Amino acid sequence: MNPTPPELSILKMLWRDGAKSVGEIHAELGEELNWSRSSTRKTIERMVGKEMLSINDLHGLNIYRANLKKVPTLAGLIQTFAKSVLGLEGPLPVSNLVKSEILTEAELSELEAYLLAEAERTETEA
Repeated sequence: MNPTPPELSILKMLWRDGAKSVGEIHAELGEELNWSRSSTRKTIERMVGKEMLSINDLHGLNIYRANLKKVPTLAGLIQTFAKSVLGLEGPLPVSNLVKSEILTEAELSELEAYLLAEAERTETEA
């Protein structure tokens, strides 16, 4: 499942920071996304409905955590971009992502493995 750009912003924050409340998410992203608090809350509720996020109660406060794993989600987005925007078949070289601020070296290696496996699966199906 490929998240929308606002959903991806929320996921990136939760991947980085762990669990957060709507208020914490809105405080960090509301201005960037030009959203009201209710827009943030509604998007988070939709993400829970899509099973992108999980919700837990902590002392009467709803706390949200990413259900989607970071590397497989980013791999899917990269594959979609490479194929639909750039017209590329096969994996995009991970070396292009070395300066990414959201991926560690270990995550880059994992991402490369996902992209190569997907390319092999696609070739097998063709």
